[in-house]
Amino acid sequence: MTTAIDHTFSIAPMLDWTDRHCRYFHRLLSQRAVLYTEMVTTGAIIHGKGDYLAYNEQEHPLVLQLGGSDPADMAHCAKIAAGRGYDEVNINVGCPSDRVQNGMFGACLMARPELVAACVAEMRQQADIPVTVKTRIGIDEQDSYEFLTTLIEQCAAAGCEHFIIHARKAWLKGLSPKENREIPPLDYPRVHQLKRDYPHLSFSLNGGLKTIEACQQQLTDLDGVMVGREVYTNPWLLSQVDEQLYGEAPFAKTPYEVVEQMIPYIEQQMQQGARFWQIARHMLGLFQGVPGARQWRRTLSERGHLPESGPELLLSALAQVRR
Repeated sequence: MTTAIDHTFSIAPMLDWTDRHCRYFHRLLSQRAVLYTEMVTTGAIIHGKGDYLAYNEQEHPLVLQLGGSDPADMAHCAKIAAGRGYDEVNINVGCPSDRVQNGMFGACLMARPELVAACVAEMRQQADIPVTVKTRIGIDEQDSYEFLTTLIEQCAAAGCEHFIIHARKAWLKGLSPKENREIPPLDYPRVHQLKRDYPHLSFSLNGGLKTIEACQQQLTDLDGVMVGREVYTNPWLLSQVDEQLYGEAPFAKTPYEVVEQMIPYIEQQMQQGARFWQIARHMLGLFQGVPGARQWRRTLSERGHLPESGPELLLSALAQVRR
């Protein structure tokens, strides 16, 4: 088994957001933050025509989030991921969307702890990288602490040592995925109770964290924190992670330097067929709170989609931000 990675701070897997371009950009802001892929289904990996596991070597430490529920398929994909150099593979037991439910994975798997545990066991047998589980604290009317600990105990017995807990339950009927991120109340004490009751296991808290200070508060008792949308809308937050949470020198010096570092990457990717907007869209929030940030966003948003747009548009937008 390879060495488990340090989960002190992770960026949440987000569909349509945390693609390889986003992750490359985020890595320029923090060397230590753990990066996750978007959720990739076993069907896409096994039967898809594209390469759903491509990444840039600079992205490590990197975790593949896997969606599925067939233990053999999950194990096969975990073995492929290990062969491709991923540091870890994570099972999605938290996504509440209809599409995910129809595929029998995501949050609905909380009701099948024995199946999730079977996936963990098969994956660990086939792949020499750690297997983790990301889950909610409950689903629909099944939201007792005992319901949650049944999943934790069975997965731990199968060999899972690290759990990422989104501290909200999911309503599988009646709420959209967006509403499921906002309406069910956060219950941080329940995650802290897990750590007290299972001190030999590692727990990261996900949900509602917006500042480094809030992360530091959780890390006094828990092993890690995971931040999603706040990092995406305010990427410069990541520049504080290495120093404030890992006690190391800050990796990124200024947001202006990060933009300049992205230019060679954009040129290289566009030569390989990527479109400018596929990359630049992840950078819209970089100057949040800085004079000129609105002009930066507007320039990229209005012209980034055009087929002729390229790195020079990034420099044009940068010129409108006050240094």
